Amino acid sequence: MGLALATDLYELTMAQSYWEHGMHGQAVFSLFVRTLPHGRGYLVAAGLEDVLRYLEGLHFTASDLQYLESTGIFSPSFLEYLASLRFTGEVWAVAEGSLVFANEPILEVKAPIIEAQLAETYIINQVHLQTVIATKAARCVWAAQGRALVDFSFRRTHGVEAGLKVARCCYLVGFAATSNVLAGKVYGIPVAGTMAHSYIMAFPSELEAFQAFVRSFPERSILLIDTYDTVQGARIAAQVGQEMAQRGHRLRGVRLDSGDLLSLSREVRKILDEAGLAEAQILASGGLDELEMETLVREGAPIDAFGVGTRMGVSADAPWLDMAYKLVEYEGRPVLKLSQGKATLPGAKQVFRFYDGTGAMSRDVLALRDEEVAGGQPLLRQVMKEGRILGPLPTLQELRRRFQEEFARLPEAYKDLRAPATYPVKVSPGIASLQQELAPSS
Repeated sequence: MGLALATDLYELTMAQSYWEHGMHGQAVFSLFVRTLPHGRGYLVAAGLEDVLRYLEGLHFTASDLQYLESTGIFSPSFLEYLASLRFTGEVWAVAEGSLVFANEPILEVKAPIIEAQLAETYIINQVHLQTVIATKAARCVWAAQGRALVDFSFRRTHGVEAGLKVARCCYLVGFAATSNVLAGKVYGIPVAGTMAHSYIMAFPSELEAFQAFVRSFPERSILLIDTYDTVQGARIAAQVGQEMAQRGHRLRGVRLDSGDLLSLSREVRKILDEAGLAEAQILASGGLDELEMETLVREGAPIDAFGVGTRMGVSADAPWLDMAYKLVEYEGRPVLKLSQGKATLPGAKQVFRFYDGTGAMSRDVLALRDEEVAGGQPLLRQVMKEGRILGPLPTLQELRRRFQEEFARLPEAYKDLRAPATYPVKVSPGIASLQQELAPSS
């Protein structure tokens, strides 16, 4: 199935009007987020690969055109034009996994205005979801302070496609694995899982359930111990772990999925240690988010890994961004929007990043594309030309390493989960001058 109709109706009606009035000039559209959600000190850009593959393959199928004809909205000659339409433009973008801030372009599209306009909905759809989730997942990684994280969100993400993107974004920013088997196949992400309470309840006793499972999976057994009584479940798991040791195997760990995780993890750790199972790990899950994990880590909970599900998979505290895709230039003429609260900056742009003497990020300057800003590192690179992707796209492993390197250079004040500092982003003299020149005099 083609994706050309994955757009809003007004993109198509505007396109027909452009076409009827002979408007085929080059347009530049900029994708950015106006303001960061409360509690967010940064965003992690994601979704670029999906955008590029969409643009490279953009076309209207015969069935697409038949459907559009059936609506009675579009002229036959315009539909004939759409039959041969392909994306022929260019894209400048920050790399996936890059840290971005308010009003900074995540990507910019330059193409004939019809092509650039039609792509708006899909571009926002893909970059919005993945940036929201990558940012939320990065906060979880920071909260865990080196403890392993597993994506448990698939069953409560907003559809199968969203579940795949969530797993990809989580791995990109440092999660160790996902429970989503399809994501494991599609993206090469390690898969991990334990067992459900239903498995325990299907057996006459907790002991028999544990014994059956470890015989089936003697090398990867993590036992869920809170079905009935967590402390008693830990004692039974310890017994099973000792039985495994006698057979030459070892219990990988236990999972806590409810209750006071701080006190329970301490009790369970003591039980496992006294049974000679010091290597058995404790995995905690059950509606966790970065704030709860931060508290558990700060309080010294002996938890080795976290399974993070619903609240991360839907970014429960900040499920949307004020993301916009706005025209900033047409036929070489810079344009801007002056609506209250939704004003835009004119012209094709570049973001320059500055670092201090220790290599830490210190400030950004938002400038015009052809403006020189001495000492800054440009973040937007050309990744598509004449409708074709430039060079091989980075692998997920490469993106993961890039994010880890960049995140390590962000000062901790901006990583704070509750009241982060505001990262300094300045507008260049070139943009400020152009903005003043284009604004109508009072």
